[in-house]
Amino acid sequence: MIAVRGSGLKLCINILTQDSTMTFTHNMFHRALTVSAAVLATFQLQAAPIPNESRIGGVAIGCQAYTFNRFSAFEAIEKTAQAGGKVIEFYPGQKLSPEQPDARWGHTASEDAVSAIKAKLAQHGVRAVNYGVVGGRDEAEWRQIFEFAKKLDLYAVTTENVHQLDLLEKLVKEFDIRLAIHNHPRRPNDPNYKVWDPNYVLSVVKDRDSRIGACADTGHWVRSGLVPVECLKILEGRIVSSHLKDLNEKSPRAHDVPFGTGVSDIPAVLDELKRQGFAGNISIEYEHNWDHSVPEVAQCIGFVRGYVSRP
Repeated sequence: MIAVRGSGLKLCINILTQDSTMTFTHNMFHRALTVSAAVLATFQLQAAPIPNESRIGGVAIGCQAYTFNRFSAFEAIEKTAQAGGKVIEFYPGQKLSPEQPDARWGHTASEDAVSAIKAKLAQHGVRAVNYGVVGGRDEAEWRQIFEFAKKLDLYAVTTENVHQLDLLEKLVKEFDIRLAIHNHPRRPNDPNYKVWDPNYVLSVVKDRDSRIGACADTGHWVRSGLVPVECLKILEGRIVSSHLKDLNEKSPRAHDVPFGTGVSDIPAVLDELKRQGFAGNISIEYEHNWDHSVPEVAQCIGFVRGYVSRP
């Protein structure tokens, strides 16, 4: 018997000996090992999921810390908890804390800062799941980003750097952390900006490692004149995370409103994510009423609570 062990997988192959009715040959042995390696490789493509204790009715919902960009990362954690969120997505460059306004939170932060953030997360029962939108100048900085993500046990890293996907795919495999391609709105005067289009995002991720996909920003799709549900269908099987937004109108100037009160058809978006078996994080990135948005963010989380509790 040969036991192949990896990431909790044990694959046993029975080898028939000369005493059996069939002779075990060198070729058979080689084929058996080849099959074992293929099965093991497939298994290892599944990075760790977000745990159930960080979900509400099965949904890992919380805030993108950029919602609270006028405050520190410490305060963003506090406000996420106050709004009822279970997870948080950090972004680079936020002030660390009110006590250390000159210290910046992100992949260049000190080990002391990482320890302080972990303690703050534990204090408020919030789990860090994602980091972005972030970019790296070169392999050295991208490696620093993935090492930072590993320290925080993140589910994914979010970027728009599609021109570096060969490098990023290598790091995804090495660190076993997902990568999500984010979309901002269409830029009419910049034809080189293409990630606003889900068809383009699919074209650059579909032949990559299965841990590489999209961060579906529904608000920016609406601002681009797209229908979020149709965009989700295009990206089926490749949605890593979402910046979920409801907007007051279908225009580039639209602003965020509580879920269910705008034009984005949030119930249909949630229905489609459920149909697809989406298991990533949903980040509320509320870019309106910046100084006093916690009640509105809480309304959004309450809307999702109501959605998951319905019969």
